[in-house]
Amino acid sequence: MYGNEDSSPSAPSAPSRYDLLVVGSANADLVVGVERRPGPGETVLGTDLVVHPGGKGANQAVAAARLGARTALLARVGDDAHGRLLRASQQEAGVDTGGVLVGGAPTGVALITVDPSGDNSIVVSPGANARLTPDDVRAAGPLFASARVVSVQLEIPLDTVAETARALGPGARLVLNPSPPAPLPGEVLAACDPLVLNEHEARSILGDGAGDTPEAWARGLTALGPRSVVITLGAEGALVSDSRTGEAVRVPSPRVAALDTTGAGDAFTAALAWRLGLGEELAEAAAFAVRVGAAAVTKEGAQASFPTAEEVSAL
Repeated sequence: MYGNEDSSPSAPSAPSRYDLLVVGSANADLVVGVERRPGPGETVLGTDLVVHPGGKGANQAVAAARLGARTALLARVGDDAHGRLLRASQQEAGVDTGGVLVGGAPTGVALITVDPSGDNSIVVSPGANARLTPDDVRAAGPLFASARVVSVQLEIPLDTVAETARALGPGARLVLNPSPPAPLPGEVLAACDPLVLNEHEARSILGDGAGDTPEAWARGLTALGPRSVVITLGAEGALVSDSRTGEAVRVPSPRVAALDTTGAGDAFTAALAWRLGLGEELAEAAAFAVRVGAAAVTKEGAQASFPTAEEVSAL
């Protein structure tokens, strides 16, 4: 651990090479089951509150480590019980937590309602995530120099995301999930290989004229500058598009009974990033990732639902 309030990372004791460095958020997920999600001004009763370790960055790191990837996390948490929960969950999964900074604000929190179909609604209070700065990224140079792939999301400040794109080591690959959606600088889009997003995020970024098919979204997104695009399609799998070939390929998902979709997209992205770092082609890596995402929705919670490689093979 790099210490306490106002701490910045110094050179960590790390393996000579990480399969994946995740730069992103770490939240405590406060989850309540509901018969139906409330409308505006409406109150509904739910189940007992359950607290899970979560946040897109922390989720991806745990998902990758559980699959067998050598993984490190650069994130910021509060000096509180939620922060201790998050650090413990990372260490238990085998993630290198030398880049997890402590202090500056309370740990981020996600308020999640889950309905009987497994669909969820989420409100995030960023907390310490909003204090992960470009200086933190610059100070973590040894982590970046040791990473094959760097994965980042938008639950941290956008200028920190931009600095992450600049900090890539030689030959490293950037995987970006623009969630929650926000306008992205051209330099960040140009570094994405791939840009990974779902239908909602694709439509939000493209705006009017996005089109009605994943193929149309992929064309529109590719025109914005990323080297490749992956659009997740829930139970239908994913679509991958590589700007270098101009090809768009559908990747089907196995059919499963969905119990809780929380964290499934993070599991997909982590698996995809890991397999790309192993040298797989985009469609091949996505075929593995959709199986990981499918396995994740069959269990409750985010990190608790992430499968091992053996569980994916058995799906």
